Amino acid sequence: MGYKQLTAIIHKEDDIYVSLCPELDIASQGSDIEEAKGNLIEAVELFFECAFDEEVKQRYF
Repeated sequence: MGYKQLTAIIHKEDDIYVSLCPELDIASQGSDIEEAKGNLIEAVELFFECAFDEEVKQRYF
């Protein structure tokens, strides 16, 4: 299986930074940019660990 590059979009909303991976429709947040990015990476990793194969295929390929 080849790997695709994923996008991280991070923007500020009030007092928090919201991070989004649009390819997988996964979002997270943090108190600063680095925390938002780290939390998004963790959420994406958890998705790949826990999601059913069919869901991974639908979102990732």
